[in-house]
Parts: sequence; C-alpha cells; structure tokens
Amino acid sequence: MLSFTNLYFLIAFATLGYAATADEWRSRSIYQLLTDRFALPPGTEPIECDTGRQTFCGGTWNGIRDRLDYIQNAGFTAIWISPVHKNYEGPRTPYGDPYHGYWVTDITQLNSKFGTSEDLHALVDDLHKRGMYLMVDIVVNHVMTTSTTPDYENSEFFFKDASFYHPYCPIDYSNSTSEQVCWMGDEQVPLADVDTTNPTVIQRYGEWIEAFVKEYKIDGLRIDAAKHVQADFWPDFCGKAGVFCMGEVFGGAEVDPVAQWQGPLDSVLNFPMYSAIRDAYVIPGPANVTGLDLTLVGNFLENHDVPRWHNLSVDPQSLYNAMAWNFMTEGIPVVYYGQEHGFSGLGDPHNREALWPSGYANSTAYEYITMLNMLRNHLIKTTDWLQQETTILTSGPHGVAFIKGSVISILTTIGSPPQVGTHISAKTPYASQTPLTNVVTCQQWVVGAGGSVDAQYSLGGVPVILVPSSQLKGSGLCGEELVEIDEAGGRADPLKGSASGLLASRPGLPVTALTAFTFLFAMLSS
Repeated sequence: MLSFTNLYFLIAFATLGYAATADEWRSRSIYQLLTDRFALPPGTEPIECDTGRQTFCGGTWNGIRDRLDYIQNAGFTAIWISPVHKNYEGPRTPYGDPYHGYWVTDITQLNSKFGTSEDLHALVDDLHKRGMYLMVDIVVNHVMTTSTTPDYENSEFFFKDASFYHPYCPIDYSNSTSEQVCWMGDEQVPLADVDTTNPTVIQRYGEWIEAFVKEYKIDGLRIDAAKHVQADFWPDFCGKAGVFCMGEVFGGAEVDPVAQWQGPLDSVLNFPMYSAIRDAYVIPGPANVTGLDLTLVGNFLENHDVPRWHNLSVDPQSLYNAMAWNFMTEGIPVVYYGQEHGFSGLGDPHNREALWPSGYANSTAYEYITMLNMLRNHLIKTTDWLQQETTILTSGPHGVAFIKGSVISILTTIGSPPQVGTHISAKTPYASQTPLTNVVTCQQWVVGAGGSVDAQYSLGGVPVILVPSSQLKGSGLCGEELVEIDEAGGRADPLKGSASGLLASRPGLPVTALTAFTFLFAMLSS
C-alpha cells in the first residue's frame, strides 16, 4: 500500500521518467538490502537463517515487494538490492553457496533463486508507484568459475573465449595494475577477470547494460569492485546505462585513492569518512574529504563487507550520533538493512543476517532513522538545504557542532553515560532569543547571548539537531502536521490517512539515559 510520507516526489518522478541522473539522486536516501536475507515470499513461514552456513535462506523480490511499506515508512526514497543476475549453480564451494548474488556467471539471465522476470518488473513498478528509486548492484569485473583454467567455450558465461579474459594471477593489492588485471577470489573460488580493455568486451557490455536498464526501468547502478576495472571504461559504460552510477572503491581513510574514481563514475561510497568514524568514533574524524564531491558520495556505517556498527560499539548513542552525521551533512545516506535493529555480525558472512526475526518492528533506531529521513526530505523540498555546504562551528575532544543551511547539529562521542559538567558550546549566525527546536527530543531551545547554543550532557551523549521552529511547519515532526508540498513549492492540503501512521506528527524520541540503557539492554539480550 502506498505511504504518503513521500508523496511529493511523485509528480517530479512521473515527469522525469526513470532514467535517474546524479542530480536526481542527490535528494534520495537509500536502504541497502540483500535479497536473500531481507524478506521471505508472502505467506511463507519464517525459517531460521544460520549465517555461518553461508547458504540460501529464501528471500525473494516478491518478499521485498511485500515489505516496501516497512522501508518507505522509515522515509527512504530508494532501495539498493544485491545483484539480480544468474550466479554459479553447482556443488557447494568451500565458501558456501552464492546467496549474496556476487558470483555471477551469466549477466544475460536473472537469478531464478530470487524470482522471475515478472517478479522483478513488479518490484520496480511498485517502487515507481511510490515515487521511489531502484538501485541494482552489478558485477562486470569478473565471473565466478571453479578453476583457474576455465573451459570458456563450453561455459555459460557472456564471453565464451579466453581472449576476453586476463590469464590467472593472484592480486597484489599494493599494485593498481595488478588489481585491474589479476583475479579476485582465490584458487578455491576463482573469479575470472574480464579484460575490459578489449573493444569487443566494451561494446557488448555497453549494449547489455543499455538493454538491461531499459527493460527493467532501473534508476541507478551500484558497481561492485569498480577499482578493479580501468577508469576509462566507466564513462562510456555509464553513459550507455543512462543512469546514476555509484562505485565501490574499497579502501581506508586516504581520500586520493577513492576520489580519483569520482569523475569516471558519478559517485563512490564514502570509505574515507566511514574509516574515520569507525576508527576514532570522532566526528568529523581525521580524514580530509575535500577531494570528493560530497553531495554525491554514499555515506554509510555498515554494509555487507564490513562489521556491523553494534559489533564495534554497543553504545546506542555512538550509533545515533554517527547516523546524524551521515544524514545531516553532504552526501546520500545509505542504511544497511538490520542497522535499525542493532544487528551485530562481525563480518562476512555474519553481517548478512536475516531480517525476518526482527518482526519488522519499529525499534528505537528505526524511529530515529524515520525522524532523520522526514527532516531531510522536508528540508530538501522546502529550502535550499541540499545546496548548502556544511560549516564546522566548533570541534573539540567531546565532539563537533556544524551548520548546513539553517540546521545546527551538535554531535558527541561521549556515549550514553551521563557526564555532568560536560558540554559543547558553539556560536551560531542566529540572533539571541531565536526559537529553535531539537527534533531529536522535540525540546524547545532559545539561542543565547551572542548567538550561542550550548549542549549539556547530564543525560548522556544524545545528539542535538536544531531547526528554526518556524521551518518545521508542514514537516510532520514535533507536533506539526505533515503537509504535501507541490512541485512549485506551494502548500497543499494537509495529508489525511496513511497505512503507516507516520502522517500523525512525530513526537520526537525521548532519548534520555534511561531510554539509551533500555535499548542497549534489548540489543545485548537479543
């Protein structure tokens, strides 16, 4: 059923069609999921999913369709799903079965484990009816095989001749040439490296992606292992796709090795900022990200290749503060499924849990994400917030205060325990006595003398997000009614009724020390 939370996206979406560009993706927030682990087909009894077995647990595209309310009601305007194309089908490997979708063998066929062509079409249609985008993960760097000397001619691969592949060699990750010509995987599960400098490969890949995007009305591509393909391959490929391309350039806190891929690609996942937040729990952290177009990078705290946040930090306030950074600064926020329920897998395969044991409940973190999405969506539609740059107002040993557009965020690393006497003060551009609202708790704030604001931590390290109270009208937050904004910026009638109940005003989260302790206890007990 269509939630009205994001109705204002529908008019523009219908006008622009489905070839979503980078400019159109800037305003989106993305929910990332693994098809096999997100939702079972409708009517299926929940089953246990042991991540350690590394095998299929039964999620499908129809299962995703059945749970779209859960995603949209949290305010997300796009989903990113794992690869949809045919994977290895054969005896179990030493690393299990390809439930994740990344062991592609034939990109011209869909993965029957996840559904049919009609099922994928239906998922896309349902998303578009809701004004939401679909990003599909694709794998073009390699194909999965069982030998370092495959019989290409008799294979089911798209390219059936050895001349279309690099000869086997293990990757030296300290050498960029080796990364692009040698094979990912290992001798137990070899991933044969496609020679993407070959003119025939370039032409056929271009024809394929153009047809695939057109057939399924795909809105964006997440490109696996993007740095393992030479940079000059991507502009033509993404040009043929005609949609937004976000590349995985796996790396650490150094910016230059990641930034060089933004240009050949529209966007990259923001590994430098992820690394800074993860390693130091300091926001903004030590990484200098000025080499990136921050309006287009994908900001994330978790994904299928890195440990869950709750495995790194059991304190919920560290998560809430880090999420606020990812939503309230430049970039496209990406939330990995299960983050909203405190999943705690250390890494592959344990960070790929099934979501259905959660019951798709409205946890504290789910409600918090909903608030962040509602605020971000409202600011994008009613102000020039998206075009404004983040300015640091102050930073110190306890955290940081910054302003983007009209919104001041004060984030801290002190965690949940109360720290009487600890505070962060910042001078703002607002006049004394300006009324602000902290949308996290819906408490009213007044700007102090000289334009100052001061966050006290006697109740623990709760994030503070201050919005001029007058700008919350129509947002659905903190007692305000949610009002649809038409394409021209005019206010329409208040929206009535919703399957989700999110149109009722959001009361704000009572994130006190007691609430934080309750949530922490629940996560540790699960």
